[in-house]
Amino acid sequence: MTSVFQPGIYKGKVLFITGGRSGIGYSIAEEMMRFGANACILGRDAKGLAESAAKLEKSTGSKCIAAAADVRSKEDLAKAVKACLDKFGRIDFVVCAAAGNFLAPISGMSENAFRTVIEIDTIGTYNTVKATLPAIRATKGAYLHISATLHYAGTPYQAHVSAAKAAIDALSNVIAVEEGPRGVRSNVCAPGPIANTEGMKRLGTKGRQIERGIPLGRQGDTVDIANYALWLFSPAAAWVTGSVMVIDGGQNHIRGTSLPYPESVLDPESVKELYKGKL
Repeated sequence: MTSVFQPGIYKGKVLFITGGRSGIGYSIAEEMMRFGANACILGRDAKGLAESAAKLEKSTGSKCIAAAADVRSKEDLAKAVKACLDKFGRIDFVVCAAAGNFLAPISGMSENAFRTVIEIDTIGTYNTVKATLPAIRATKGAYLHISATLHYAGTPYQAHVSAAKAAIDALSNVIAVEEGPRGVRSNVCAPGPIANTEGMKRLGTKGRQIERGIPLGRQGDTVDIANYALWLFSPAAAWVTGSVMVIDGGQNHIRGTSLPYPESVLDPESVKELYKGKL
């Protein structure tokens, strides 16, 4: 992307990102670091997180620290913010990418399972915003929340994450309005199917050719989302806030369900063999 973005455009800037150990979060951190930013990546797997931080430093030449944290814990996030500020002195950009998901119909999902996704996605995003807000106000920085398109229509087996992501979209809009006068921006990215991510491993169905339902003819790559973050955090997007950017190759315009309908809701047992992930 050096032909598109100016080298060193983020030199002196600091990224704070939850869900940064792998997938979309890792890719955003890597691309931002390639263009000069230092980063603090968060996740629950301390060993894996440290390995990812070392790998990011090696591939980009920028600095990265690993802060083991559960976004459901305000105490964990407070410690992570302190570690980031102690190391780098500032936070300019926050990406909320921590998420949880699985396939389950409402009839087969416990209250605890539903609550867990709400706590990781929605409460985790809220906790992250609360923990970082003083630092983001100080730098007149920006938030990016990784959402989804599942709640744009009724998506079977996705009640929990649909509710969680709809709440995140609404939360981002309020942040944009409340914090805009202080120079803080807040936006949402709603990715479509992103290849080789934990989400696709859990949510994909056997034998389904996802590309047939995407106008641009391919699944997304984590770099597709990272490139959006590169633009969104740049001065080129200084007047962009309270927006939702769908990045899905056009899938949302012709999207159907990934499981047979109505068979999958009338008789869940009949489609279990199609799951790649766990119910």
